[in-house]
Formats: sequence, C-alpha cells, structure tokens
Amino acid sequence: MALRKVCAAALRTGNDLGVNNVRTVATTAVLCRRRPPLGPLPNEDIDVSNLESLTKYRSYNHYFTEAEKAKNQIVWWRTYKSYVEKADPELGATQVDIGLPISRPCRTKELKERRQVVKDNKKNVELERASRLRTFKISLDQVQETWEKTSGPLQVKRLAEHYGIFRDLFPNAYFIPQVTLHINYSQDNSAGVHYGNRLTPTEAASVPQIRFDAEEGSLWTLLLTCPDEHLLDNEAEYVHWLIGNIPGGAVQAGEELCHYLPPFPAKGTGFHRYVYVLFKQDGHINFQEDSRPSPCHSLVDRTFKTVDFYRKHQDSMTPAGLAFFQCQWDESVTETFHNTLNMREPVFEFIRPPVYHPPQVKFPQGQPLRYLDRYRDGKEHTYGIY
Repeated sequence: MALRKVCAAALRTGNDLGVNNVRTVATTAVLCRRRPPLGPLPNEDIDVSNLESLTKYRSYNHYFTEAEKAKNQIVWWRTYKSYVEKADPELGATQVDIGLPISRPCRTKELKERRQVVKDNKKNVELERASRLRTFKISLDQVQETWEKTSGPLQVKRLAEHYGIFRDLFPNAYFIPQVTLHINYSQDNSAGVHYGNRLTPTEAASVPQIRFDAEEGSLWTLLLTCPDEHLLDNEAEYVHWLIGNIPGGAVQAGEELCHYLPPFPAKGTGFHRYVYVLFKQDGHINFQEDSRPSPCHSLVDRTFKTVDFYRKHQDSMTPAGLAFFQCQWDESVTETFHNTLNMREPVFEFIRPPVYHPPQVKFPQGQPLRYLDRYRDGKEHTYGIY
C-alpha cells in the first residue's frame, strides 16, 4: 500500500513536471518572438561589407539632388512628428525675431585683439609674479561686463525660452535682450532681479532701483507684468508697473502710466513669474489709451496682454531688455489683498482648522489627568507639571 502511494506520487510529480516544462517552452517561445519593424530602416539596403561597390557621386550637384530626394521622401519614423504638428499648428510655426538687429564684430579683428592681449599678458612681469605666488585676483565686475557684451544676451534668451517667457508674452516670436537691466529691491544688492531667481513678496513690496545703459536722447518703455497671476482668465495678465517715454536711463523722469503694485501670488498656486521687459522707442509715443487712473487698485483695470500692447505700438518700439524673477505666497500678500486691493483673499489650498476644544469647566468629571494641557497658552506641552 505504501509502495503504491509512493509510485502514484512519483507519477503525479512527473506529470506536473511535464506540464510545467511545456508551459516554460511555450512562454519562452512567446518571449523570443520578435515583432517586425514598422517599415524599412534607413540605409538598410546598403551592403556595409562592400562599400567599394556603391555608386560614386561625380559632382556635388548630383549628390545634393539625391540628398534632397531622400530628405523629402515620406518615411514611417516621421509619422509621429507630423501627427503632433497637425494637432498643434503652433508647434511647427517659425519663430520671428522682433528684437534689435545684432551687430556682429569682425571675427578676424576679434581674434587679433585676443592674441594681442595674450602677448601683452605674457610680457607683464607683475602678472607673472602674482600668478606664481598665487596672489592674482580677477575682477568679477570686469568678467560680468565682458559676459554681458559677448555671450550674455544669447544665454538670457535661452533662459527665457526655458521659463516660457516668449511663449506666454510674445507667441511665435522672440528677441535677444541686448540691453542689460540692473534691478535691485534693496540697497545692498541682496534682492536683485536676475533671470529666474526667487524673491519673496515682502522683498518686492517697494519700488526697485533700475539702471541700464542708454544713449543720450533715447526714449524707453519699462513694463512689469505677470502671466501667471490672473484670477479669471488664463490667457490674460496683470500689469504691475508701466512707465513710458523714459529719457535716457532716468526711470524716475518717465511718464508713469500705471503705478507700482507689489506681487500678490495667491496662496496654493505655487511660484509665479514676474517679467520686466524694456522697449526702445523710435520717438515720443502718446500713451493716453494705455494710461490707468492713479492710484489703480482695480484688478479689472490692471488686466493686460503684452502681445496686444506690443502690436499696438510695434511700429514705434522694439523689445531690447529682459529680466524676471519668481514669487510665492507669504504673509504680505494677505495685506496687499485686504488693504491695497480692498478684496477678500482667494485661497486655493485646504487650510486645516484648529483642533476644537470644548469650553473649560471648573470641575471636570471623567476627564484624564492631563485635561488642563489642552488649555495651556504655551506651544510646548508641560506634561506632568501642574
């Protein structure tokens, strides 16, 4: 009887193993099955082992013609790109440069000047001695000035594209900020505006100090706007500051069309972008239609669109400078809503109410020994001390 049970168990185990092996083979066969490609891969028909047998192009024109035919040929790997461009027509649109023309220096002359500077530095005994003694110091102001005149504008343009400044303010357009804006909200340059740095609404509560290089007799327009702050329309903005007909670099002497309003990012909406745009005017402009009443504490009157403002005056002004920072809610925003804008503060996040405690009784019945701890004034609990 015991032998029969052992044989039956062995046979059952063998059958199970056979089934498992069949399943394993079937699973392996499924996993090893390869899907065919969607179409022929590029250069699949070329015999790499015998490159000498390929047809040689006898002239560049013949090669260029064949390359254009191959470029315009419809292939399967471009399907997804064409589908996305059809779904969003603005994705494949050509970007238009609306900025000032770039004056590129002569490359040969620039290299010659650099070589001359290198030769002069090698002949300078003081520089050699300071470098050998490790006391050589580099002026950061001079480095900053050189950066602003060389690769700075192109890098600022790339930062603006990264933060979506051109996409939201100037759709299908861009410009290279060739005029550097120096904006500071404090005397010690601790709250300066750069290219995406973070400031608090408290730091940006007052009018900043603005400085930029301008030719004598030139006129400028300065704009401070926020594309993320509008409470009702996602496509609209709130203008925070607008000054036109600025003579030279004297911002205080310009015509204030809308007085300065501190940032007020609503609670629960994250970081908002606040963008300074500097326009160079061709001459004096009449901004009577763009002027707001002073003081302007109405969000309806401050509703603004940069692209509409530029289209109205595009024949008389050109964007030339750019600087922007990010802001998040703090306690000063509540004061701005209540005292300046005279409205209730919108909140877009859940504020947990404080824990409810019933009124304290003089003779608590059935309460724990630490009943009085919930009614203490201090933040730190003093358990066991009465």
